[in-house]
Amino acid sequence: MAYAITQTCCNDASCVSVCPVNCIHPTPDEPEFGTTDMLFIDPAACIDCGACADACPVDAVFPVDRLRGPDTVFGDLNRDWYRDHPNDHAWGAPTFPRSLPDGLGTLRVAIVGTGPSAGYTAQELLRSTGAEITMIDRLPVTGGLLRHGVAPDHQSTKRIAESFASVFHDPRLRMHLNVEVGTDLTHEELAAHHHAVVYAVGAAADRRLGIPGEDLPGSLPATTFVGWYNAEPTVPADAVDLTAERAVVVGNGNVAVDIARILLTDPDRLAATDIADHALAALRRSRVREVVLLARRGPGQAAWTRAEFLALRRLHGVEVVVEDHPEVRAAIETAAPDSQAALLAGLPLVPFDGGDAPRPGRRIVLRFLSAPTALSGAAEVDGSVTAVRPGGAGASGAVGAVGAAGAVGRGRVEAVSVVRTTMAAGDRAEPTGETDVLRAGLVVRSIGHRGVPVPGLPFDERTATVAHLGGRVVDPATGQPVPGTYVVGWAKRGPSGGIGANRACARETVDALLDDAAARVLAAPAGTRKDLDRLVHRRRPDAVGLRELRAVDRAERARGAAEGRPRVKLATVPDLLAASRRK
Repeated sequence: MAYAITQTCCNDASCVSVCPVNCIHPTPDEPEFGTTDMLFIDPAACIDCGACADACPVDAVFPVDRLRGPDTVFGDLNRDWYRDHPNDHAWGAPTFPRSLPDGLGTLRVAIVGTGPSAGYTAQELLRSTGAEITMIDRLPVTGGLLRHGVAPDHQSTKRIAESFASVFHDPRLRMHLNVEVGTDLTHEELAAHHHAVVYAVGAAADRRLGIPGEDLPGSLPATTFVGWYNAEPTVPADAVDLTAERAVVVGNGNVAVDIARILLTDPDRLAATDIADHALAALRRSRVREVVLLARRGPGQAAWTRAEFLALRRLHGVEVVVEDHPEVRAAIETAAPDSQAALLAGLPLVPFDGGDAPRPGRRIVLRFLSAPTALSGAAEVDGSVTAVRPGGAGASGAVGAVGAAGAVGRGRVEAVSVVRTTMAAGDRAEPTGETDVLRAGLVVRSIGHRGVPVPGLPFDERTATVAHLGGRVVDPATGQPVPGTYVVGWAKRGPSGGIGANRACARETVDALLDDAAARVLAAPAGTRKDLDRLVHRRRPDAVGLRELRAVDRAERARGAAEGRPRVKLATVPDLLAASRRK
């Protein structure tokens, strides 16, 4: 019986490299790679050897005859992909491990960050060279978005951390955690102790809506909400208020889907995960019973992946509906079988009035062709609470109403003003002038991450990425590479692609680094590894190393074992540092 790849596919192509008959596609050397939600196994060519299942870092591969319940759809998805993308499974050109010329000495590389792109970069360097690596992170724990971004009910996805654990324990690798580059150390100081510095710092900020009332209490970026339920130590435990009955999530990508799912999942189910204790307690008390996913464009332009949306549709005890609208209905009825709009087939199309209280029960409302124009709330003026509305009948009055109040920032969000849109040429959404108001006490904007400048490096404000060519950081003024400085992951390509996309991205950056090393253009470091150790501990006495990280891991796993959970995360920097000092 053939194997099939399922929902948790991370796209890192570990399975591709072990398949003896090359029946897993798209492969990293095919143009479709990176454009699909997942990889696919051809059941007609699969020889049932199971090598892919053994290699998969997130346990996403199963025999088709062992798929049960809603997972059976993935057998069809794997088969149907080859119906639309015929492949003769011919082998591509072989690739060989990189090597460096004799006489270069031991390559020393610093990697700033410990998330997936950093992990793949370190893995690539350790496997292909004799390099010594220093990893640095501003937090006292490793993992980046793998620890603080992946939803807690996606535990199998988090298993990819186990493949990075062996990297972090390599004797050629040292780590300095709780150390921030740009504050505790400068780029120049790192460069003085290494042949090369690779920045894997992600995209830490969020994109803004740019509308009045966006900074009201109760209006949050997705980065805050996700960090809150994942025990990100810079996000306060009380950052999210769940006392309202309706929440609005602006956006329709995978993160928006994650947020909606976590808000309405039975807390008893989440209690078996590594969700933050404070988030679990808040969700048990939560009054939220309706989540509206607000999308500016239509169903055909939805950004969620097929696997994530299919999981949302089968969320236990939660009704998923689509707001009925003529243009939305037409998009669903005429959708191509493999389109995003086709995923909505079979869901109830219902009228929706956001001014009314949510109906009984838990439900998710998918509202397309609706763009927020303002958020409003109750503002305290002269000791009394005054309703501040976004212009009442239309968005045109929103700015005036908010501006006139002058104190809108002191009230909580109570409503979202929206304008209807229609799809135009080029997949653009244009406002129609029709407006509406949705009552909501929690608004989460989930319209994408945004990179932030790295001290000492050139930054492209337009793309919000570190300026680079093929992973080499470049000076925009001259177009020339900044010697010995590289970038990988979202800081390099922007906030796109899942965990596995970082593997190919890291390989490109490492190839550029090794090409430069082979060309002998990397300056020899002036300082030794011990010199850097002394500098770090002088600047940051509470820096965390591998021994301390292991202590944190033991403490979290022990707390989890006592409660039947994989781990119970420590949610503050003081708690993490205290655990790191325990023997």
